[in-house]
Amino acid sequence: MERQHGDAAKGTGLLTRIERALGTGTAVYVPGDGWIRLTLPLDDGGPAPVTVDVIADTGRAPRGIAYLLPGGGLNFAAEFFTPGGPGDHNLAHELRGRGLLVVGVTPREDAAAAADITADWGLAAHRRDLARVVDALDSVLGLPYQYAGHSAGAALALDAASHDTSPRLRRVLVLDTTGPYTGDLAVRAADTRDAYATQLAQGVHIVDPGLAAVIAKAVADPDGVSPAPWPPDPTRRFTHAGLAHFALIRTAALPGPANWIYAQGHSAGTYVFGATPAEDRYALTHTPLATWHAATAALGSGLLPTALMRDLAAIWAGDDDNDEEDGGTSYRIAWDRIRAEVVWVNAGLGRGDHPRGAELIRAAGNDRVAFTVVPGYGHGDAVWGTGAAKDVWSLL
Repeated sequence: MERQHGDAAKGTGLLTRIERALGTGTAVYVPGDGWIRLTLPLDDGGPAPVTVDVIADTGRAPRGIAYLLPGGGLNFAAEFFTPGGPGDHNLAHELRGRGLLVVGVTPREDAAAAADITADWGLAAHRRDLARVVDALDSVLGLPYQYAGHSAGAALALDAASHDTSPRLRRVLVLDTTGPYTGDLAVRAADTRDAYATQLAQGVHIVDPGLAAVIAKAVADPDGVSPAPWPPDPTRRFTHAGLAHFALIRTAALPGPANWIYAQGHSAGTYVFGATPAEDRYALTHTPLATWHAATAALGSGLLPTALMRDLAAIWAGDDDNDEEDGGTSYRIAWDRIRAEVVWVNAGLGRGDHPRGAELIRAAGNDRVAFTVVPGYGHGDAVWGTGAAKDVWSLL
């Protein structure tokens, strides 16, 4: 590792302490403008490592820590460090600018081969991996900290907070996720949970969303013919660019056991069918396709453990039992044990206005809970939208 001079050296010293606390692994240090980044895949003997990214400000000591937890199939670089070019602003730099040490925790599946992922890689396993990182850093830094997650990472943040009794845990920042549904949607969520449980019983341990490949083809060959049927005439096929935009904007209309959870889609935008697929007209409102491409190009495997999806669906269904130890289909977050402040911000076109999780935390006596819906934003726009700093992150 090349040592930096001046302020950069101060940041490097802090990261060196963190590297030693986390354990073995091949560390990479990258200096930036006023910051330095450590990336460390943790060598713990598992089939694939948890990867920790730390962004430290080189001009001042941190007043606290923000643990950033990416959504399902994503990693820290894709989710929170995109855009990542010179002068770009992302959520990691936003929180660093607030005086926080940013610690991204990327789950094992990002570095895993499909054969590595088993039926044991559910939400509880993700929570235990996170706890080991938090405990290691807490032992050497002793700083107040918060969990901040998006989508599946936000569910992990809430679950971790329900098990974390440290007085240094101060806040949980929740970006566009779903607690329990009510009524007919809870029934639908139970069906989704059962569908994933059936897949696990059949030995299907992974879910491949496939969005990265769709977006890559849209960028490389926008006018090419995709294999996906075109809704106005299923004998015809979307263009590659048309399919990518339709999948991002109209996610809820796509087949699949969990696409129904979106009020509309991953990205706000408009899609109008033309006389032929080549004449379709579409546009993204907040997040350019180039940003989606940069994010998805930064992925590792892009895979989701089926066990994680089963546990998330059990949370949506409002299951009463937490049966994580015997491999059952039920999983719940202990909402009544979350005592830290909770700031929950959903996207109106993403997970939408479903505040039941926040209501359960509040009903257990925690009055430091805020739930807000940002209209006109899709699921991914809350992280990557060009106006997200003003419209979304300012609420965190």
